[in-house]
Amino acid sequence: MEDHATRLKRLRMRSWHRGIKEMDLILGGFADDEMKFLSPVELDQHEIMMSENDHDLYQWVSGQSETPSEIADALSKIRVYFLKLKQI
Repeated sequence: MEDHATRLKRLRMRSWHRGIKEMDLILGGFADDEMKFLSPVELDQHEIMMSENDHDLYQWVSGQSETPSEIADALSKIRVYFLKLKQI
C-alpha cells in the first residue's frame, strides 16, 4: 500500500500527463495547488475521475455535458478551483 505522499505524487504526475493539453492544464493546475488538501475519500473520488477519458472529462468540466453522479463531487472541486482563479 502506498503512503499519502507517494499517492499525491503519482496522481500529480497523472494529472500533468493526460493525453490532451487542455486536460493537462486543468488537472495539473488543480493537482499542484489543491490536491494536497483533499481527504483520503476525496482522493479516492479524484482517482476514479482520473480514470475517465479526457474528451469526456473536458465536456463535463466545461459544462458541455452532464457530469456522471459518481464523479460529480470531484469535478465540482475542480470547477470551484478554476472559478476562484478567474476572480484573481
